[in-house]
Amino acid sequence: MQDYRKLRVWQKAHELTLGTYAASEYLTKPIAWPLRNQLLRASISVPSNIAEGAGRGSDPDFRRFLGHSLGSLNEVEYDLLLARDLGFLPAAEHSRLSTLLEEVRRMLSGLMASLES
Repeated sequence: MQDYRKLRVWQKAHELTLGTYAASEYLTKPIAWPLRNQLLRASISVPSNIAEGAGRGSDPDFRRFLGHSLGSLNEVEYDLLLARDLGFLPAAEHSRLSTLLEEVRRMLSGLMASLES
């Protein structure tokens, strides 16, 4: 078992989650509440699955949980896009979070590939 907090990908995913929580201040209208809840749940899932997978005893198990993180990351990406397109999230905030999200995606993909070898 490895300490997930030392994984750079977990650190970046945690940063993304903190960023989505901060951005949720834009989703305060009642009509935005379902999207806010979905965004936060998906965002939490990204570093949570990395942490859970790191605690597993094998690389295939870890890789499977990284795959779950990647799926949740795609969900966060869409939720942010929807929030922007509905006019809830400013374009600059969307851009900032999207840049961070892409960094997490690259890191996750790289780690998954390294576990395949």
